[in-house]
Amino acid sequence: MIKLYGYWRSTAAYRVRIVLNLKQVSYVQQSVHLVKDGGEQHKPEYQNLNPQGLVPTIVDDEVTVGQSLAILEYLEEKYSLPALLPDNIKARAIARQLCQIIACDVHPLNNLRVLQYLSNELNVNDESKNVWYHHWIRKGFQAFDALREKHQIDGPYSLGKELSLADACLIPQIYNAHRFNFPMDEFPRLSAINENCLKLERIQNAVPENQPDAVK
Repeated sequence: MIKLYGYWRSTAAYRVRIVLNLKQVSYVQQSVHLVKDGGEQHKPEYQNLNPQGLVPTIVDDEVTVGQSLAILEYLEEKYSLPALLPDNIKARAIARQLCQIIACDVHPLNNLRVLQYLSNELNVNDESKNVWYHHWIRKGFQAFDALREKHQIDGPYSLGKELSLADACLIPQIYNAHRFNFPMDEFPRLSAINENCLKLERIQNAVPENQPDAVK
């Protein structure tokens, strides 16, 4: 059985939970508290598992994988059904582009360690930090929206009628946006995708507040 090392409010771990749930893969969770005692991700035992000291990490028998996009691709290759990448090579490339807009360009600029660095090392106040956050998430969502429009993608999900890895990246980022009071009314189409996805029980079960280590 897969063991998922993560944290209930980690955006990247949320992506992985969505895909595991959609593919109905059994897994157990091991919480790595990102704040307690200076962050459990910095402890030697976790660093030995994942030298980067980030969550998520999965352990699947003798295979250990970090980095959420690498984990999503691993799960897609090992558990082919339901497919979360299209058969068409062009559509697959678009799906990966959408994923990377979120996971490579938006999320790295507003994850915990970056926000902590802004506050602790650069003495950026909360108001300026929120301006930083809103700027980069707006840029990313604009690009995500524009790419869908360019390729005339319509339907309830990021790639149209079928769920994909792009949804697994978008939904956690919108959750994160809500946490930081980002005005999602600027992006009605992305908000609609979010609402459609959260109607699904398997995605609802991946929501941070529904995790065993969630702070109630």
